[in-house]
Amino acid sequence: MGFERQKDFGTPEVKSEEMVTLTIDGREVTVPAGTSVMRAAAESGGDIPKLCATDNVKAFGSCRLCLVEIEGARGTPASCTTPVAPGMQVQTQTPRLEKLRKGVMELYISDHPLDCLTCSANNDCELQDQAANVGLRDVRYGYEGANHLGEATDTSNPYFDFDPSKCIVCSRCVRACDEVQGTLALTIDGRGFASMVSAGQDSDNFLTSECVSCGACVQACPTATLQEKSVKTIGKPERAVVTTCAYCGVGCTFRAEMRGEQLVRMVPWKNGKANHGHSCVKGRFAWGYANHQDRITKPMIRESIDQPWREVSWDEALDFTAGKLKSIKENYGARALGGITSSRCTNEETFLVQKLVRAGFGSNNTDTCARVCHSPTGYGLSTTFGTSAGTQDFDSVMDSDVIMVIGANPTDAHPVFGSRIKQRLRQGAKIIVVDPRRIDLVKSPHIQAAHHLPLQPGTNVAVLTSLAHVIVTEGLANEEFIRERCDWDEYQDWARFVSDAKHSPEFLEAVTKVPAQTVREAARLFATGGNGSIYYGLGVTEHSQGSSTVMAIANLAMCTGNIGRSGVGVNPLRGQNNVQGACDMGSFPHELPGYRHISGGDVRKLFEDDWGVTLDPEPGLRIPNMLDAAVDGSFKAIYIQGEDILQSDPDTHHVAAGLAAMDCVIVHDLFLNETANYAHVFLPGSTFLEKEGTFTNAERRIQPVRRVMEPANGYEDWEVTQLLANAIGCDWNYSHPGEILAEIARLTPTFAGVTWERVASGEPLQWPVNDKAPKGSPIMHVGGFVRGKGKFVVTEYVPTDEKTGPRFPLLLTTGRILSQYNVGAQTRRTGNVVWHEEDLLEMHPTDAENRGLRDGDYARLASRAGETTLRVKVTDRVAPGVVYTTFHHPTTQANVVTTDNSDWATNCPEYKVTAVQVTPSNGPSEWQEDYAELTVRARRIAGEEMEPAE
Repeated sequence: MGFERQKDFGTPEVKSEEMVTLTIDGREVTVPAGTSVMRAAAESGGDIPKLCATDNVKAFGSCRLCLVEIEGARGTPASCTTPVAPGMQVQTQTPRLEKLRKGVMELYISDHPLDCLTCSANNDCELQDQAANVGLRDVRYGYEGANHLGEATDTSNPYFDFDPSKCIVCSRCVRACDEVQGTLALTIDGRGFASMVSAGQDSDNFLTSECVSCGACVQACPTATLQEKSVKTIGKPERAVVTTCAYCGVGCTFRAEMRGEQLVRMVPWKNGKANHGHSCVKGRFAWGYANHQDRITKPMIRESIDQPWREVSWDEALDFTAGKLKSIKENYGARALGGITSSRCTNEETFLVQKLVRAGFGSNNTDTCARVCHSPTGYGLSTTFGTSAGTQDFDSVMDSDVIMVIGANPTDAHPVFGSRIKQRLRQGAKIIVVDPRRIDLVKSPHIQAAHHLPLQPGTNVAVLTSLAHVIVTEGLANEEFIRERCDWDEYQDWARFVSDAKHSPEFLEAVTKVPAQTVREAARLFATGGNGSIYYGLGVTEHSQGSSTVMAIANLAMCTGNIGRSGVGVNPLRGQNNVQGACDMGSFPHELPGYRHISGGDVRKLFEDDWGVTLDPEPGLRIPNMLDAAVDGSFKAIYIQGEDILQSDPDTHHVAAGLAAMDCVIVHDLFLNETANYAHVFLPGSTFLEKEGTFTNAERRIQPVRRVMEPANGYEDWEVTQLLANAIGCDWNYSHPGEILAEIARLTPTFAGVTWERVASGEPLQWPVNDKAPKGSPIMHVGGFVRGKGKFVVTEYVPTDEKTGPRFPLLLTTGRILSQYNVGAQTRRTGNVVWHEEDLLEMHPTDAENRGLRDGDYARLASRAGETTLRVKVTDRVAPGVVYTTFHHPTTQANVVTTDNSDWATNCPEYKVTAVQVTPSNGPSEWQEDYAELTVRARRIAGEEMEPAE
């Protein structure tokens, strides 16, 4: 598409069944009741001048530019704050209005720099446009008096500047921060002529304030007051392409605004179904990694990992790789080969990787990062509901009365959805937070949780069982829903189980560390407070009882009747952009696409007939099993697309040992990541900006990914996989991802109605999309569960084997931070490092004092698996006895500390519970020093001198 601004209707859309007809400038217009006159005019093709109004915040009525005349009404009301009325007669352009608007505009221009020709917003400035719209040709007022033209520009933020000399004090940025983002970091300081936008206290700037750099203020600004540095450097965009963000599982839609082959800025798309025109710092600004100097764009090979890399042609790299794979298969058999799909790549690319492993390698040794994050979601929800995905769309939360957030930190890990939660809370909904830490949703500006259950890490099942105990024993269960929608006999068995006195909040308080009265009050609120929704994250799944916890959550939703309509449901917050899609596409070793078991003869025959091969009927190896088998000598080669298992997976020592034992490690990625230290082949990948395809977000929404620039490596990732497949003897000839999507639809019932044409058109499609649901399924299990009757499962609390003691008296839990993403390979190569340049260890003041540690001190973090060193952040966000860190930086390698404990059903690692000791340290551990030396050696490229990557 060419470049044009997204249409701004001035005020938000109103939804109402009642319609109102009025006349605007002689045109009869019909709109929903409650719509503003301004929006009614815009929807009918009109364009009332405006400056303080924009359609993602409430009407404000301060600029006085949108005045109109209404027959029978006194004065000239502001069209943005005036609702339509039946029979209303509106005039938007009269001599009187013309004179008033020119006078108002003169006042704005008299305190504004007249540097339009050299301003970076020239021809992209609403003030400039509106001056033209009202016919302003000269200004009667001079610059001799007091003005704001000498105000200094705040350049502290790495992505945008704030130039107060160009500010018209329309308050759009302040209102966007309040109403859209919910951070309330901005304010109007002073009165009258002294009024100015301020980012916090007098001593604050945009970097040091509470601003989270979501970009809502920049998008709202009608002048060049708040503007991206990239626009100033590169210039105004000349074309735009709508695509989907490649960070978290929210799946925000953006306009990639381009100048030639250069990306100028990413602007959230107002029509985005997941984000509705909002964004976070990562999606909005952290795309610079695509052009970072660390990026590898040429294939590289080496015979052994102690040799430097050698850049080669694609043909030589593929011949080398195919020779290795064929030799290993001939000598050790097909089950000595495997692959890992990427949750950052498209559905089509992921589908091809698992197809390559099954049909090309001849084994089912395929797995994905969901193994270490949401595999318990697949197991738990398929057992209880019949599908391996969340039940709602994101909009559903706006109909929730009580929101329960368990083991998730949406404002950091899923910020755009976190903002939606805050919007709903400010409308009156209540929230229950179940988390060891005091996350922002517990208490932040204008937000306070009704209940915070700061449980002991590892006791999720016990807490959920105690909540169920209260609901059942106090007669709060929704018996009508249960009898109609669930297996009544299984419910009775479950109800007897949770009703046992040993599952009461009082009995379990010693285990969970949550006051019994808090549990009882939270349970009563969830059961009786209206529509109750549950959102959970990795704090649920990454435990030895992850699958049990997911089923316990499902039990809680079913027993309160909170399934099958808007405002309720069970919703996993997926960590990566396409982790849902990676699971849907058959990435697990026991399932073909669509979650159908490989042992099923009819299902297997469907794929065999389509692919022209015979498939192994036995499930393959999971990632931990592949590493175990490699150490044992039976697993020899792995193809890893877009995952860094050495940094992301637990027990780093064991991962390294497994990789080192293999004869052929193929890394297909953007950068020489940590896993590539042990690789023999490096195939350069492409970013989401350089490819076509689809992502499936956490709400099962299938969205288009569009190529906005040429791949720096010459190929999209699906093409690289196809080249590798053909090098080992497959005969694939896809020419576009749409052909791959057609194959997916042909073989996968939940995708049967999905076509590239439908997706590319922007049609909102949430699977299942098939004959039963031709337009998709925003909400699942309406009227009945996919499996038939909902299944209650008894979930006995089993304490983790990871226990504290004299040697390791503290519990470590891990998570993410707003500015960084996963292992940081992308975000560490952007300006986001200014907020989080290293992993920190959060520690309660009491624990820190007992160890002689102060804020900023180096500390040794040790477990039975290993040790590392990092700086301490003293905070009461964590409870005594609990410490917390992130895993974004390879210099820390937090997973050298985590253990091999895992979920009983899926092998999902127990990242969230590790017994540790923390002691003072003078600097990096011996392991960190050795690893830094290894990294330097492993990343040598023949003919180059390389510094170690950050």
